[in-house]
Amino acid sequence: MIALPAWLRRKAPMTAPLSPSVGDDRRVYAIGDIHGRNDLLGDLLELIARDHEARGAMPAHLILLGDLVDRGPCSAQVIERAMELARTDPLVRFVKGNHEEAFLLAARGHVRATHFFRQYGGAETAASYGLDPRECRAMDDEELADWMADNVPQAHVDFVEGFEDSVEMGDYFFVHAGVKPGIALHAQSPDDLRWIRAEFLDYPHGHEKVIVHGHSISEDVDECSNRIGIDTGAYRSGRLTAIGLEGTARWFIQTGVERDLGEHS
Repeated sequence: MIALPAWLRRKAPMTAPLSPSVGDDRRVYAIGDIHGRNDLLGDLLELIARDHEARGAMPAHLILLGDLVDRGPCSAQVIERAMELARTDPLVRFVKGNHEEAFLLAARGHVRATHFFRQYGGAETAASYGLDPRECRAMDDEELADWMADNVPQAHVDFVEGFEDSVEMGDYFFVHAGVKPGIALHAQSPDDLRWIRAEFLDYPHGHEKVIVHGHSISEDVDECSNRIGIDTGAYRSGRLTAIGLEGTARWFIQTGVERDLGEHS
């Protein structure tokens, strides 16, 4: 028997409903990449609380789409806030991003991962755990890996390790980076869910569900028929974005923006 090429073995593309619904019995808020901006996370959670109260009683689910750490100044504090959310609200869920992946390896003392961690904003994360930036610059990768292993609390490591690869609700699929086109959602690899970029962003056709993701920075919400990107570069722009969903309604909430971003069904 002739083996079929990989592209023919892939599942045929499926299209989410024209009016996707998250379900009529819940309200969902998903937050994009925080990257150490604990100040913006606090502001956005207040905006979400006010929005939720104004819309009336309904179970409210909160999903953080990963990359809580690196680049911004307060990664340790963001993790502490996230841990408190998890302790006090059973409807909060956390998706693991590529920066969490590197953070976990660095915090366990893996030297090669620490090199990547340092290159992509890890020095700011180490500073949030008490490492003077001048000392960090003077360290080689092995020294920094040792410092991380000795100074990142085990409770933080265990908490981040428990993050999910994806969350599925109604006609929506919440993930950090995206999905590999043509592959069933249940068969996606964690690497693609946390790292994919162009192949996913440039794909014009439908997926089984509407994909809500972060990872790839856009100036504003990147809303397409098959995906919705909500990474608005908070660590450098001051704009942290959340999407709100209820039934077929969809709206956006942002820090640092006074204008109404609209709502549609």
